[in-house]
Amino acid sequence: MTDTQRVWHQFYDEGVPPALQFEALPLSAFLERSARDHGDATALIFLNCRLTYRQLQDEVDRFATALAGLGVTSGTRVAIQLPNLPQTVIAFYAVLRLGGVVVMTNPLYVEREIEHQWNDAGCDVAITTDFLFAGRIAGIRSKLTVRHYIIASIPEYLRFPLNLLAPLKLRRAKPPLMATVEEGPGIHFMRPLIKRTPASPPETVIDMDAPAALQYTGGTTGVAKGAILTHRNLSCNVQQVASWFVGAQPGKEVMLGCLPFFHVFGMTVSMNFPVHAAAAMVLMPNPRDIPLMIQNIAKHRVTLFPGVPAMFNAIINAPGLEKLDLTSVASCFSGGAPLPPDVLERFEALTSSKIVEGYGLTETSPVTHANPLNGQRKIGSIGVPFPDTDVKVVHLDDASTEVSAGEQGELLIKGPQVMPGYWNAPAESAAALTDGWLHTGDIARIDDDGYCFIVGRKKDMIIAGGYNIYPDEVDAVLMAHPAVHESATIGVPDPTRGETVKSFVVLRPGQTASADELIAHCRRELAAYKIPRAIAFLDELPKSSALKILRRELREMELNAATEGSP
Repeated sequence: MTDTQRVWHQFYDEGVPPALQFEALPLSAFLERSARDHGDATALIFLNCRLTYRQLQDEVDRFATALAGLGVTSGTRVAIQLPNLPQTVIAFYAVLRLGGVVVMTNPLYVEREIEHQWNDAGCDVAITTDFLFAGRIAGIRSKLTVRHYIIASIPEYLRFPLNLLAPLKLRRAKPPLMATVEEGPGIHFMRPLIKRTPASPPETVIDMDAPAALQYTGGTTGVAKGAILTHRNLSCNVQQVASWFVGAQPGKEVMLGCLPFFHVFGMTVSMNFPVHAAAAMVLMPNPRDIPLMIQNIAKHRVTLFPGVPAMFNAIINAPGLEKLDLTSVASCFSGGAPLPPDVLERFEALTSSKIVEGYGLTETSPVTHANPLNGQRKIGSIGVPFPDTDVKVVHLDDASTEVSAGEQGELLIKGPQVMPGYWNAPAESAAALTDGWLHTGDIARIDDDGYCFIVGRKKDMIIAGGYNIYPDEVDAVLMAHPAVHESATIGVPDPTRGETVKSFVVLRPGQTASADELIAHCRRELAAYKIPRAIAFLDELPKSSALKILRRELREMELNAATEGSP
C-alpha cells in the first residue's frame, strides 16, 4: 500500500512516513552495524555484568561458530528456553547469523508442552538452563528430536563477587534455580563453549523470506501452533517500531528489558529494537519482581519502558516510590491488554513519561498499531496502523463484507510483518490468511480518523440471552472503581441465558468492597444485560509469564467447580 493514502496518515508524528524504504537486512546485520558504529556503547546490563556492543558481537560470533560446528546451518531449528539473560540475546542472534530458525520457548513450560513444541518444530539443538535441563528435560530426552543441548547457567556472566554469591542463593531458591549437569555426549556448556571458540562464523547468505522464528501461540483454542516469522517479517517490524520512536537517540537510550524475550512482544520491542538503536538493555529474568524493576529504572536511568498494564499498575501501587527518582523514563509502550485510564494518568504523573498504547499479535511479528508518541492520543484506543500496514473491519458472519466506520466486526490486517502461515498446519494457515489479510480473531471498531478500538476477542465474547457482551468493557468499568486493583470477566454456563456474566476481582491493598457494591457500580455504567450476575474475590488473577491475564484458567476453574458440584 505504498502508493495509497489512508485517513490515519495525517495523525502520524512529524518524521514518520506512511511508507518506509525498508532495508533488506536480517536482524544480525543490525547488530553488526551497532557494534561497528557504537561499539563502546553498553548493550547489556544484568546485575553487575555489562557488555558493550563490540563485546556482544564478539560473543555472538564465537557462539555462532560453535553452533556451526554442531551442525547448525540455514533452516536448522534451535530451541531457546531461557529467561532474560545475556545468553538469551547471544543465542538468538547467533542462530539467526547462521540462517537458523529460533524456537523461543517459555521456561515455565512443563514436559508435555516442551515435547509438543520441540518435536513439532523438529528442533535439532536446544539452549536451556542447568536447572531446566535437570528438572524437566533430562527425563524426556528419549522422546525429543534434539541432538545437542547447550546448558547456560544464570551466574556465568556475572562478575566478582556476585559470580560466587549467586550460586549459593540460586541453589537455595524454591524451586532451585541452579543445578548440577554433567557434560557428556550431546551436552555442552555455553560459556566455556564460547570462550574456547574463535570468532570465525561461516559466511551465510540469508534468504529474507525464509523462516527466522517459529513463534508458538498460547494454544488457547487447542494445540499450540507455530507462527512462521521470516527474516523479512522480523526485520520490517523492528524498522517499523524504530520509525515510530522518532526521538530515540542511537547509542544513548536505555531500555528496560522486563518483557520476556521468549514472548514475541518482548522479542521485537524489548530486544530487537534496542539492538537496532544501539540502546542498552537492562535485563530482568523475572518480570514479577516489581521492587527490582523500580530499582532498575532509577539506578540505570531507563528512558524506554515497554510493558503490559499489570506492570504499570503494580509500579504505581508499590510502596516506597517517593524515595526513588523515576523521571528518566521518557516513552512507554503498553500492549497485551487494555490500559485503564487511571493507571495511565498516575504512571505518567509519577515518571513524567508518555505511555502509548499499541497492539500486535504473534502472527504479526508482533506490532501493527500504536498511538502517536507526540500527536493525538485517544485513550482506550490501540492507535493507528504502522507505516505500510493496512487494516479493515469485516462482518463477524461474512468476512467478505467490510463494515462502516464505527461499526463492530473482526479486525483484519495486511503488511510486511504478517506471517506467511503456521508451521506444518496448512488448514489453519488457510483459515487465518485470505489474500495476505490476517484474520486476527479480535472484535474491533475503527473511527472516522482511523483510530482502532479493540472491543474483545471472538473467543472471549459472552453471548447471554442473545446479546453479545465483551469482557474487556465490563473489566474497564470494574477497574474504574477505587477499590478494584484488577478484574477479569468470563461467561459461565446458564440454563436460561445460555451464558451469564461472572467477574473475578482483586481489591487494592487496604480497600474493601462487597459484591453488591461492585454490581451497583456496574449498574450505573453498563446496560442491564452486561452487568455481572456474580463476582468472586481472589488474592491474585492467573497470569501468563508475560503478565497477561489468563481468562481460560478462570473458565477451567469454573468448569471444574461445576463438575465437582454436579450430582
